Amino acid sequence: MQSIIDELHTLADFVRWGTTQFNQAHLHFGHGTDNALDEAITIVLHTLHLPQPLPETLWQTRLTQTEKQQIYQLFQKRITQRIPAAYLTHEAWFADLRFYINQSVLIPRSPIAELIENHFSPWIEDDKPVNHILDLCTGSGCIAITCALAFPEAQVDASDISEQALAVAQRNITEYQLNEQVHAIHSDLFANLTDKKYDLIISNPPYVDEEDLANVPPEYRHEPRLGLEAGQDGLDVVKRILHQAKTFLKKDGILIVEVGNSQFALIDQYPDVPFTWLEFSRGGEGVFLLTASELHAYFS
Repeated sequence: MQSIIDELHTLADFVRWGTTQFNQAHLHFGHGTDNALDEAITIVLHTLHLPQPLPETLWQTRLTQTEKQQIYQLFQKRITQRIPAAYLTHEAWFADLRFYINQSVLIPRSPIAELIENHFSPWIEDDKPVNHILDLCTGSGCIAITCALAFPEAQVDASDISEQALAVAQRNITEYQLNEQVHAIHSDLFANLTDKKYDLIISNPPYVDEEDLANVPPEYRHEPRLGLEAGQDGLDVVKRILHQAKTFLKKDGILIVEVGNSQFALIDQYPDVPFTWLEFSRGGEGVFLLTASELHAYFS
């Protein structure tokens, strides 16, 4: 370790060296970054408490011995243990907002962020009041918190079956000073939400099928299995949501659910259901929308 550290001096040196090491180790990227260079930059700048993007004048500044050792140790963890950078830094970004995370929650990466940024247009009209929102299977609370900031008049429930995940969500809710607006609720889907009615229910539930789960890169095995695993076809949780959601939606409410690769299994099992599959300008797929009336018609 010491000989390597002695040969590297600047921020740019460490980013370049880390990028090379990550590529040589054939790491998998997809938890906030999609390439070795961005992953190395994320780790270096976080360790040094520096912002992104970094001013050009700082790239050639020299590091202290302690800083070098801290960066080296995180690089080694990333390579030898295949831990995604977001878990090493305890920091993830969703809709340009920072969230604390640990291995009790999935690393935020849902395309639903784009929907929230656009205030769910055109599915929710600008003049339509949104008073009650549910983020089902909230994890880190990123969807609930982003919705609360986008709809400041709305009350937002953030529910999850995992008490460990809810502790992370509550930490993020408190950091954003939203305790009066966002409420963390321990619940197995809708079990503890009786008598609730929502304008909007959003869910990024577990949806990984057995085959995909058996073949995921090692990085994904650091994420909670509870947040990924969803039976042979990936639809165990989604089917429960479809059959229960209508009871908790207002008359003109909508349901939005991410199902990822299980989209095709869902269409095969429910060929008559008029799922609206949403499109994203920044990439992403496997997110459907159903109205309350559609749910009543097809999941009575």
